[in-house]
Amino acid sequence: MYELIKKVMFRFQPETAHDIVELGLRVVGSYTPALLSPFASTFFISDARLHQNLLGTTFHNPVGLGAGFDKNATMLKGLTALGFGHIEFGTITPKAQPGNPKPRLFRYPEKESVQNAMGFNNEGLVKVKKRLESLYPFATPLGANIGKNKATTPENALEDYRILIEGLKDLCDFMVINVSSPNTPGLRDLQNEAFIGELFTMAKTLTSKPILLKISPDMEIDAALKLCECAINHGAHGIVATNTTTEYTLLQGAQSFGGLSGRVLTQKSNAFFKPLAEAFFGKTVLISVGGISDADEAYERLLEGASLVQVYSAFIFQGPSLNKRINEGILARMNQDGFHHIQEAIGARR
Repeated sequence: MYELIKKVMFRFQPETAHDIVELGLRVVGSYTPALLSPFASTFFISDARLHQNLLGTTFHNPVGLGAGFDKNATMLKGLTALGFGHIEFGTITPKAQPGNPKPRLFRYPEKESVQNAMGFNNEGLVKVKKRLESLYPFATPLGANIGKNKATTPENALEDYRILIEGLKDLCDFMVINVSSPNTPGLRDLQNEAFIGELFTMAKTLTSKPILLKISPDMEIDAALKLCECAINHGAHGIVATNTTTEYTLLQGAQSFGGLSGRVLTQKSNAFFKPLAEAFFGKTVLISVGGISDADEAYERLLEGASLVQVYSAFIFQGPSLNKRINEGILARMNQDGFHHIQEAIGARR
């Protein structure tokens, strides 16, 4: 059925198709919640062997939705019914902003990949906070992905993150610091030890809520290791690896701007994650994202040391059954390897 729906939806421009999906999930979640139960019973996997207590909450399965799909926390109820074990919404900025000029979202179906140059388009903290106040606490762990406004200078970026942490600390289960998107000019320049050390030192004075750092796959690995170590030493509760890539040679016909995600990122993200896991497994929570589209890749990341994985592009191309297939596949591979609980599999190669 999803293949038929996809044929129709892919006739629309990518951003228009996304807006249609958002409207549908928003309406169902808000006005016809009874429709969610059949979806949840079909797609949501809640097997005790997959349960984990992490970041101060319970994750019923390890497959979450990465940031960027539900930018304004409008689809949370509907997305939970589609099987996600956690949802990272955003990126949220202090002030509402329209993002970059259109077109800014491109799909490559033959490669199951997406290129986006959205630029943190979102409704801003005030509106999103009001929406979350009517939802939280929520049935599924929620992560808030936060970033600075485009107009905010690097010198004032810390203040943007302070505003966001204070505004969202009681309305989510964890927060993710986004300094790694390629779509806000100068943002990746904040991926330096001085800024990250100051940011996480400040964050500790504002909240005890877990705060993680999301990093770019385009960093030199030695610099990435030092940055993650700095973040952890200054109070980060985990690392999310990775954001999208600007290595456009990975995809023939790619645009010369924005970030690539999906299958074209799989190998690079996996290779980038391995040394991070080698350095930090057992020291902090690791979440792997980037090109994960099936149970084999998800299980690979778990064995390397990821406690959780996230999908994004694969959800667009494969639809709502994706989470069920991945979780069932993880359970099958655990059985083959003699693991009775997912925590036995996580980091088994370390």
